[in-house]
Amino acid sequence: MISCDYVRHMARYNRWMNDKLYAVAGTLPQTVLDAERGAFFGSISGTLNHLLVADTIWLKRLAAHPAGFACLETLRDIAMPARLDLPLANDFAVLQARRRQLDALIVQWSLELTPAALGQVLDYHNMRGEAQSRPLAEVLVHLFNHQTHHRGQVTTLLAQLGLDVGATDLIAMPAA
Repeated sequence: MISCDYVRHMARYNRWMNDKLYAVAGTLPQTVLDAERGAFFGSISGTLNHLLVADTIWLKRLAAHPAGFACLETLRDIAMPARLDLPLANDFAVLQARRRQLDALIVQWSLELTPAALGQVLDYHNMRGEAQSRPLAEVLVHLFNHQTHHRGQVTTLLAQLGLDVGATDLIAMPAA
């Protein structure tokens, strides 16, 4: 389905796009970022926060993968978010710092990924506590697709405010 190179490429794309998105969003006052805009998670900051929550959940699940990814040990002491809209930060600078940390961790983790691990199943519990088993490759496609989906919402909200994030296409990402 996918390769380790694909995952590494998507991890870099994720970081690149988040850097671009936060650079533009960071030009806005906190009150504008927090204003209700009718998005799935309400506001720009609510949507950015949701992405942090979801990425934290998935990374914590990946930390329990049989491959034992060493870099994800840093997540063991972080509580599993109980809700997809759990506020992780009320300040944009804190949100941005956490985003940068998670993006660096995703890139680092992608470098630890092996074809053998990619071919294994990930056992986890969903947000309702139900046991799930999915091929890791499927989980990772979901992870990156979910990020792209909600970043697209944020770029729309920013465009409605007259701000342009610039090129967002994967093909537009600068070479490594």
